Amino acid sequence: MKQLIVYAWNYIFNAEVSPLRHIPDVGIRHYVLQILGFMWAVSFSIAIGSYTVLAASIVGHAVLIAAAAITVATYTTAAHKPDVFVNVLGRRVDGEHQ
Repeated sequence: MKQLIVYAWNYIFNAEVSPLRHIPDVGIRHYVLQILGFMWAVSFSIAIGSYTVLAASIVGHAVLIAAAAITVATYTTAAHKPDVFVNVLGRRVDGEHQ
């Protein structure tokens, strides 16, 4: 296991072992490694950030879906059984007597 970790570390970070060894200019080789390191740092930051706000995103989407479902149920009920809404607030409909 130790050898695997050392090999992986050297393959990525050792300029004499990694595929970057084929770049003849040491400065360019270092620059490319820096760019790759920055890319991975940004990638992990974005991934961890999205994992952190995932729960809030799920709750927000669930609330929006629930609001849409309640609206559809209300419209469907109003179209097919409008009497459900009559007398809900204790008001009389014109022509109705107690």
